[in-house]
Amino acid sequence: MIEKTITKPFFIFNPKSYLYGQELYELVEVAEELAEEYQEKITILVTGPFADLANMVKISKKAKISAQHMDGIQLGRGMGYVTAESLSNIGVKATFLNHAEHQQNLADLAKSIKRAKEKQISTIVCADSLEEAKAIAKLNPDVILCEPTELIGTGKVSDESYINQTNQAIREVNEDILVMQAAGISTAEDVYRTIKLGADGTGCTSGIVKAENPKQMLKDMVKACVRAYEERK
Repeated sequence: MIEKTITKPFFIFNPKSYLYGQELYELVEVAEELAEEYQEKITILVTGPFADLANMVKISKKAKISAQHMDGIQLGRGMGYVTAESLSNIGVKATFLNHAEHQQNLADLAKSIKRAKEKQISTIVCADSLEEAKAIAKLNPDVILCEPTELIGTGKVSDESYINQTNQAIREVNEDILVMQAAGISTAEDVYRTIKLGADGTGCTSGIVKAENPKQMLKDMVKACVRAYEERK
């Protein structure tokens, strides 16, 4: 049986294209320290630009490194595409798919999920509506990120009704899919609230990279995630 890369609760730091190189690696080191400190209590993932992934993997043992996208093509023709083999080869454990800033149609998304499964890469698939979440759940990804596009980067979080509805809808299709809620997360309090409302995991971009002290914000958010999940249990 294949060991799951992502278990609940989980927290994903997704710096998108804000960071690269040494500045990013220093935050990966913080994530690694947190993953060591809270091992068995939380899964911590960090994404990065493709050119940085190999170096990120080298400094991570407990924290999991994730790509920000992966294509569903086979080896061969495909100029500029990202293959499952290239990610698996350097030790990447997960990949985002269908983010609002890198969308895929359903057919291409299905191919990417299939290829990721073949290479034991966990999939975190974004859905910007209840209807899309239901459709994606039928493709059996590992995680569905319920994130209304209009809330991304705004600091406005999803309301309780949306969180409850999407959690329930996905679990009715497949209770093994983990549900991530992360729209507008910008503070540790947002993280705490989201996990307390029933999400399996959450994550953040701008709330960390634009913080006065990004390292401390990452620490505060991970601690809030652990605390909320333990209280919920």
